[in-house]
Parts: sequence; structure tokens; C-alpha cells
Amino acid sequence: MKKVFVFWDNSNIFISAKTVAAQREGGDAAYQVRVQFDHLLALALASRKLESAIAVGSVPPPMRHVWNRLEQAGVKVELFERGSLSSREQAVDQALQTHMLRTTIDNNGHPGIAVLLTGDGAGFLDGIGFHADLERMHKKGWGIEVLAWERTCASRLKQWVEKIGVFVPLEDYYESLTFTEDDSGAIRRAKPLDLTNRKLTK
Repeated sequence: MKKVFVFWDNSNIFISAKTVAAQREGGDAAYQVRVQFDHLLALALASRKLESAIAVGSVPPPMRHVWNRLEQAGVKVELFERGSLSSREQAVDQALQTHMLRTTIDNNGHPGIAVLLTGDGAGFLDGIGFHADLERMHKKGWGIEVLAWERTCASRLKQWVEKIGVFVPLEDYYESLTFTEDDSGAIRRAKPLDLTNRKLTK
């Protein structure tokens, strides 16, 4: 059985979750939605043994307890400061891509399954971006799975993955992967995760 390696772009997952929440629940859901991290990791693994996982994201203090939980689950976390002028994260995509390529090289001759949690497929035509690096991994014999919000996922990435691997639309698990809360506490709790229909790379 091939080993499973998880590559997790938290910002992309969370920002897209806000878009989906606004569409599904309306009102203030875009500001109240949170990601149930342990359920998302469980969906990525789908009852398979984790070889390694890397998550990248930003460092607002309120998120520290969330990152701690991920680290306790065996996920390596790399955090980046937001730019002082742009408020954008610095080098997040590039850091995750570096890990993808290092993993490919370190496991040369022993390809595993790469599970990417994102929605970004930009840069393919220029030979850069997540999609381009997944292409490189696939050519080296890696199985490819992408978990992303279908509403915001780059169509080129989605179509490619559906042909050669597995695309998992996170909307199918929305009520299990998210919950909502405000300053007074929980509004909607996440439902238990059901993996019955989770497709896997053959």
C-alpha cells in the first residue's frame, strides 16, 4: 500500500469556506464559519496511515490553539507573518510547493499518494503553482488527490485531477468540516464525519 503524504494550504481552505458559508447559510455565516480541523485531516487520510503532513498558514494569535491541535495529530505546521503593507501572507504557496518537491525527491523510486488541500491551481501555464507541481509528481508515479471547495477551485486543476486521480469537493462534507460561532459561543456544531462515499486513489 502506498504511503500517504498530506499538503495543506490552510488559508485557501479557510477563505473559500467563508465564500461557501455565505452561499449556504447566509447572514453572518461568512464571518462565523470555522473549519473543523480534525475532521478535515480525517477526510484527507480516509482511514489510511499518515506518512507525513505539512500545513502552512498565517500567525494571528487566536489561531495558535488550532495549530497546536494539528501538531498533536502529527501535522508539521509552518506559519508566516502577513505583510505589513499588503496584509497578505508571504511565501505560503512557495513553501508548500517546496515541501511537495522535496518529498518527491526524497522518495525517488518509491512514489506515494499526495493529498493536496487547497483550491488554487493558478500558474499552471507558466510551469509554476500547485497544479504544475502535482503534474511533476504524477509523472514520477505518484497518486494524486485534491480536496478543495469546488465553488472556488481552479477548473483546470479540478478537470485534470478527475482524469488522473481523485477530486473531493469539500461541499459534500460541508456540515462535518465546518461549524459556526460568534463571541457568545457555538451556533452550529460540526456533524460527525461519514467516509462511506470518500473516493480513493487506486
